[in-house]
Amino acid sequence: MAKNTDKTEDRIVAVEEAFSKTEQWIERNQRIVIIVVGAIIVIVLGFFGFKRFYMEPKEKEAQAQMFMAEKYFEMDSLNKALNGDGNYPGFLTIIGDYGITKSANLAHYYAGICYLKKGDFQKALDQLKDFSAKDEVVAPMALGAMGDCYMEMNQSDKAAEYYLKGAEKRKNEFTSPMLYMKAGYAYEIAGKKDEAIKAYQQIKNDFPRSFEGRDIDKYISRLNPVKK
Repeated sequence: MAKNTDKTEDRIVAVEEAFSKTEQWIERNQRIVIIVVGAIIVIVLGFFGFKRFYMEPKEKEAQAQMFMAEKYFEMDSLNKALNGDGNYPGFLTIIGDYGITKSANLAHYYAGICYLKKGDFQKALDQLKDFSAKDEVVAPMALGAMGDCYMEMNQSDKAAEYYLKGAEKRKNEFTSPMLYMKAGYAYEIAGKKDEAIKAYQQIKNDFPRSFEGRDIDKYISRLNPVKK
């Protein structure tokens, strides 16, 4: 029992010595500690202040400014959607004026699709590469649109790569089977039969009830009649 008491006392002494050394170090370096703590407080307050008093108003302003560009996009009025109408800015201005907002990020996607529809595939790629998202639909669709650009530029291998990335970015019944189908077709164009079969097989295995899955067997058997 005495041994256990001694061990406990030794631990208490060790802890007290550690605290004492810490206090001595703080006393010796008090000025540095105050500067570091003060800097941390300034950074934290600065971050929340920047977010509250700059980013939030900027985001609301960007959303309001982009409203008409989205309307023109829905109307397929691509030039006005991109460049504005003289009264309201287009997506390109939103990107330039509100670059760090979520709205400007989304404007990159819209601008990319506009350029894709206009047949300016390199500009479409440039815009889509600057877009980032993690949602279930737009994120894979953006990768799929990049695949479309590469297909139009006769780079079917590269197109298939982006179609697969899109299909697997966020697996769901809407975008994945459609993009696997596009990947399979791109691989066929590239002369890569085995890769095409794998893409079609993904639809058969994972999305048999999708629109693409209903007729997928005929695509597989066409390329590989032996394997059903």
